[in-house]
This record gives sequence, C-alpha cells and structure tokens, in this order.
Amino acid sequence: MALGTVIAGLVRNAARSLVNFELAVDPLIERLQQSCPPKVELEIIIRQKNSIATALTQTQTALNTMVQTGQTVTGMINVTWAITVCNELKEITPIGFPDANYTFSLNVISENKFILGRALFYETLLSKNNTISCGSCHQQYTGFANADHDLSHGVNNLRGQRNASALFNLVWHPYFMHDGGINHIEVQPLAPIANVIEMGEDINHVIEKLQASDKYKTLFKNAFGTDEVTSDRLLKAITQFQGLIYSYNSKYDYVKRKEKNISFTSQEARGYNLFLANCNACHTEPLFSDFKFRNNGLLMDPFLKDSGRYQIEKLPENTFKFKTPSLRNVALTFPYMHDGRFKSIEQCLNHYTNQIGNLVNLDPLIPQAGILLSESQKSDIISFLGTLTDTVFTKDMRFADPNFH
Repeated sequence: MALGTVIAGLVRNAARSLVNFELAVDPLIERLQQSCPPKVELEIIIRQKNSIATALTQTQTALNTMVQTGQTVTGMINVTWAITVCNELKEITPIGFPDANYTFSLNVISENKFILGRALFYETLLSKNNTISCGSCHQQYTGFANADHDLSHGVNNLRGQRNASALFNLVWHPYFMHDGGINHIEVQPLAPIANVIEMGEDINHVIEKLQASDKYKTLFKNAFGTDEVTSDRLLKAITQFQGLIYSYNSKYDYVKRKEKNISFTSQEARGYNLFLANCNACHTEPLFSDFKFRNNGLLMDPFLKDSGRYQIEKLPENTFKFKTPSLRNVALTFPYMHDGRFKSIEQCLNHYTNQIGNLVNLDPLIPQAGILLSESQKSDIISFLGTLTDTVFTKDMRFADPNFH
C-alpha cells in the first residue's frame, strides 16, 4: 500500500475522534502533500466519539506497522501532534487577550470533570418537570445563544423576560446575566435552575434526582473519586464545561495573528476602521465588550417593564442599564438586545443612527441625535462584524450534546 494512502487513511480514522481538527489540519495537509505524492486527499469527518487514548493508540500502531515494513514515516509526527493538540483540555489565554477573571487553579481541569459538566449542561433533570436543560436555550450552532425565541422559554413553556445570552469566553466576564445579578461563574447556574419561569427547580431536589441516577453516580465518581452528588461538585463541573468554551478563531483573529495568509477584504477593512471609530469604546477588542452596564437608549417594553441593573442594586442611576454584550459571533447570536427585539444587525445599527428615544441615564458615549453613518458605512460595519464568526468552536464536538452524538 502506498505511503500516502496509509497516512490518508490513518488521518481519516483519527479525525473521527477529533473535535477541533481544523486547528491543525492545514499545516498537516501541506506537509503530507509534500511528502506523499501523489496528492493526498484528506476527508475530515468528525463523528465517532473515540477517546484520545484510542486515537493515539491507532496512530502508534500504524507507525509501528510502517516501520516494520520499511516504509518511510515522514509527516507522521504531524499526525500525532494534531491529535494531541486538538483534544487537549486546558486553560487558554489567546494572543492579545487580557488575563482571565476566573482561573481553574481551584477547579483543576480533568477530562472526567469536563464530561460530567457537559452531561449536566444538557441534562433536563435540572428542571422541575425534567423537560428543560441549559442547552435548551443555549444552542451550540448559535454560539450558545438561542435563535428560536426573542425571549427564552422555560418549564411548561413559560415565557421569560430576557433573551438568552451567548456563552463563550465566560472566564473573562466579571458579571453574568444581562443585569449582572451574578458575580461569579461557579454560582451562575443556580439562577436559571431556581428561576420559576426558567427551570423552576430547587437545587436540593436536583441533587436528589442526580444521586438516584446510576449514570450520574458513575460520572461523579469518575470526576471526583466518589459517587456523592453535592452542589459544589455540580457547579464546579458545569463551570469547567462552560469555562472551557473559548472563541478565538474567527477570521478577525487570523488576521490579527497574521495566520493562514488571511486578510480583510476592502469592505471588511473599511468596516473595521468605522467600528474602531464608532463602536470600540463599548465593544472593546479583543473580547468586543468592556462588560460595563450602560443604557443604550432603548425604549422600555411596556409589557416587560425591564429596568435592568436597577433591579439588582435599586440605585436610580442604574435604571435601564444592561451589561454590554460581546460582539464576537454576533452574526450567529440573533435576535439582539436584552429582550431580543431586533432580528438583524441592520436593525441594531439603525437604532444607533436614529434619534435616541430613552434618555434616562443614557450613556454619554451615545449621541442623542444618533451616530452619523451612511447606508454604505453601515454595510461596511456589518461586513466587518461577519469576520467575528468563529465556526471552530461552534463545530467543536467536545461541546456538543452527548445525547445526540
């Protein structure tokens, strides 16, 4: 069998167990095509859930066979490297990012703890009637936002009061929820679990249900050494899953890191400059949020009557202020604003370029008469915002619902 065929088959098999293969596949393909004539065609299929160890064993077995038969193993080191890099669960600070607000120093990363956290994220037992999970309102293909509803729907199809926030790069957030009502990532899941129109459940009852499950007894034992289910263990596991959802591989990131020989189109470049001049003060690079609370001038919905940050601290100066959302993956995370009132980015921009309606505590960075932008300039900004889409993490099988893969 030709060396190219052997390596191509090996990579194809290994890829089925990988979850982020895009990160390593380009240099791998280039090296294999140079060393294994004729051209090697690599079919990247990420479906089967094999363990890292299995993938590495398959690689080593093929390596040994090739050595024993006298075949050259040029390029095979790259295959092993790709498998290791793509499956590694670790704390990351991408180039250009600030230090994270939360670290895993007291919540040591392990594959079993991550697997438990993922199971809990997609587990309907966390809700009162066993029908709603975190994943019900935070869907991976939308950047863990919710494209189905302007306002999230909870148990018994109760309609919530706010749009489900996107979930990624959470370890940089100092506050959580639109009003910042939670100030620590490890306790954040308690809010939706207890909220009567979201999951509507008592954490103690959740623990009872999980403790009665043979599945979760095994998962907790694998993660923590014993099968005891506690709120601390539950929250640390979910934090590990959510906290490792990183987004830093958009076209914008490749351009800034000078990777893959990628550059902005002329329209994207114009949009980027307009963004820096008009948007970056609040949606600050590289996280595209300063995570501060601001009133951006939205008129209050007369039915929701949501006063934002005021509900937390009862300070008049915080009325109508909401946390600045990240614009990373903004093309995926519609509908927009805390109440999901806008269905498109164009509608959002029109809000900022029109006369502002709600002047109570209006953020000083927003002119009352609106930002001066032409229609072509708005199109340029929208084009740039499209470069913030990161399909690497939205297709990463580590974060997918294990009940369907």
